[in-house]
Amino acid sequence: KTLIARAMANETGAFFFLIHGSEIMSKLPGESELNLRKAFEKAKKREKSHDEIEHRFVLQLLTLMEDIQQCSHVIVMAATNRPNSINPALRRFALEINIGIPDVVARLEILCIHTKNMKLGDDVDLVQIANETYGCW
Repeated sequence: KTLIARAMANETGAFFFLIHGSEIMSKLPGESELNLRKAFEKAKKREKSHDEIEHRFVLQLLTLMEDIQQCSHVIVMAATNRPNSINPALRRFALEINIGIPDVVARLEILCIHTKNMKLGDDVDLVQIANETYGCW
């Protein structure tokens, strides 16, 4: 998902802004929301922005999304491995794209991309690996 978000940002010439939950989460009351707010403020200052988020800050996120609607140059993008567990309030996203499990051809292409600068042993068969990795991430 992150690679797709990066590719979309690259193709559109947008600034890519990745937020990990661990960067936002805090044990201190209210600090997680403050950290998320700061991230959105940073994104607002950019010409265009893509943002991959985690689903933990629903209330704060919805407030920020309403506020950011006035900024036509900011795009908020969310990604999840568990779409059925998303809070129904987050259905405000205008577009939902399901990125399914890659087929054998796509898996082979992914393997080739990620190993192109690696020296692989003679016994490494990427076609075989692609055929045997259905559903693996």
